[in-house]
Amino acid sequence: MPGRIEVSGRVAGTWQTATLTEIRRETPRAATFRFAVPGWAGHLPGQHLMLRLTAGDGYVAQRHYSLASAPDDSGHIELTLDHVAGGEVSGWFHTVAQPGDRIEVRGPLSGFFAWPGDRPALLLGAGSGVVPLMSMVRHHRARGLTVPLRLLVSARSPEELIYAREYGAETTPVFTRSAPDGTPVGRLTAAHLAPLLADPPAGGWEAYVCGSNSFAEHASRLLVAAGQPVGRIRIERFG
Repeated sequence: MPGRIEVSGRVAGTWQTATLTEIRRETPRAATFRFAVPGWAGHLPGQHLMLRLTAGDGYVAQRHYSLASAPDDSGHIELTLDHVAGGEVSGWFHTVAQPGDRIEVRGPLSGFFAWPGDRPALLLGAGSGVVPLMSMVRHHRARGLTVPLRLLVSARSPEELIYAREYGAETTPVFTRSAPDGTPVGRLTAAHLAPLLADPPAGGWEAYVCGSNSFAEHASRLLVAAGQPVGRIRIERFG
């Protein structure tokens, strides 16, 4: 089926060396880190990986991070990380890491939140919860898929909207603290979802929700109230 991807589970279960090649600032608090991973097995949009840092004294820190890059970005992957106050891993990336640094990665992991590109996708994200959803958007564009895809992304302000330069007609931004002139300020509401769920595509939507616990609860309740089947809502939350 066009757009569908398969990934080798055997390769995904081993640690691989990733070399940092580029750092791109997205917002004052978030940046994208691009890595070269020659043995990368590929991934499905929405999957994540395990990242491992080892200090000179042998101390090891591991974290799970969603993949931001499209699967077709041969030999490279991208992660977008918020700078979390007191976060030892995100702090290292934002204050110490430089191109040429090497880390270890293992993945891709988890298929529950993955979107293989074969069904209409309704994406709802807030803050850095948009990261795995952007992998889906990028895959949709890279493959030239015609299956419907829509993204609603929430941020406090335009300055805090991750990937702001990349969004197109598929995306509706929602701003909760401040917004450009003429754009309402407030949380995601039923009114944002109504046009999409009142006239769904053939076969209906597969909904993907990613963000904080409070956003995930709020967004999923809006979906259910608007008629989205509970069994077709996939949720990934943090915090």
